[in-house]
Amino acid sequence: MSKTSKELMGLAESLVKYATKKGADEVEVSIGHGSEFSVDVRNGEIEKLVEAGDKGLSIKIIKDKKTATINSSDFNTQTLNHLINSAIKRAEVSSPDPFAGLPTLEKDVKIADWQKLNIFDPSMDELKPEQKIELARQTEAICLKDKRISNSYGAGFSNYSGETILVNSFGFSGSYQRTSCNLGVYLQAGEGDNKVEDGWYEGDRYFKNLWAPEKIATTAIHRVTRLIGAKKVKTQNVPVVLEPSMTRSILAFLYQCINGRAIYMKQSFLLDRIGEKIANENITIIDDGLMPGAPGTKPFDGEGVPIRKNVVVNKGVLKTYLTDTYSASKLKTKSTGNASGANNLYLEKGKFSPEEIIKSVENGLLLTSTMGQGTNPATGDFSRGAFGLWIENGKIAYPVAEITISGNLAQMLNDIEMIGNDLRFNRSIVGPTVKISEMTVSGI
Repeated sequence: MSKTSKELMGLAESLVKYATKKGADEVEVSIGHGSEFSVDVRNGEIEKLVEAGDKGLSIKIIKDKKTATINSSDFNTQTLNHLINSAIKRAEVSSPDPFAGLPTLEKDVKIADWQKLNIFDPSMDELKPEQKIELARQTEAICLKDKRISNSYGAGFSNYSGETILVNSFGFSGSYQRTSCNLGVYLQAGEGDNKVEDGWYEGDRYFKNLWAPEKIATTAIHRVTRLIGAKKVKTQNVPVVLEPSMTRSILAFLYQCINGRAIYMKQSFLLDRIGEKIANENITIIDDGLMPGAPGTKPFDGEGVPIRKNVVVNKGVLKTYLTDTYSASKLKTKSTGNASGANNLYLEKGKFSPEEIIKSVENGLLLTSTMGQGTNPATGDFSRGAFGLWIENGKIAYPVAEITISGNLAQMLNDIEMIGNDLRFNRSIVGPTVKISEMTVSGI
């Protein structure tokens, strides 16, 4: 642990002691500090450049089941003590909540060693700003050399290196360091009234694992140019193949329906469905925040609850909701370690290649992107504007646009009949290519 880390850990511990001494029943102190860099380049010129250090401190005070919080970027002890005194007074006059409280220390559960989770790349701090800017410029320049690209909406590179420190009055004291970097580009192709847009970006914990500009540019060019000349199709019910990015959007919708808040607020169609079949038996969905090097990996969540592997859906059966301490208390269960949201939520891969899945469709849609919100967790209804590629006789026939794709999440999960083998952990929520036996595609 560095000198700065030791000093900040000491500060957090002293603030917990001070707040407890002043009458708080429960105290949590969270400190984050690090450095960030981001650059946006368009047509070779820098449009936006940010290089900054950041630090912030948050304190939660609970007294007689009444809660008050403090946020500050001023780490002066005298100032923070004054804020704690004010917070205790605010808590005393607020309304009590019987479910308010910090997680109790789970002595029988070990917290993972963050240094073994591969979430921190020390070489990230050695990158020079000029190198980062050049990566964005190279990515865009490669794209603009392709005559089919009519415009660039810009390329960008960003990276972050920081540390999280958490201490509470129940005896929890922990910290971890993490890094991330991202590179991507967004493009326009086509002419006149038939212009299309798409792009690609990749991220990783380690700079050495980040895709090279050539690979990202090639992927972005392919994604946008394949949409040139899009046609309209008639409204019909057909099989729909979801690319991994679209499977991800379905899983993100599922997370809206299984997070603890949606359940205790009774705003989910999956309320009271634990132990019931909610999906095809070929479906297993897991949230695993301990996968080395993955985007959502961490040793503990935002409340100090040790991260673990949660099987959400096992062979089609709903096994658990994903909760923080408050929602778990409301639901009379234990936190699953998801105070920071989904960790690494994914659909287990299947045995089919994407090519095999497409080949199985006589007439249907390969869904490549959607727009708009169009999700209702209370009912599971799903409806969004969409773009994609039409499949005829097992082959890609032509691009389609100006369509709407709609269905119900419960039905969609039950109608997934083929699962791809192309699962990649490049986001915190991911899935492979899948085939849904039937959805409504609305067109002309």
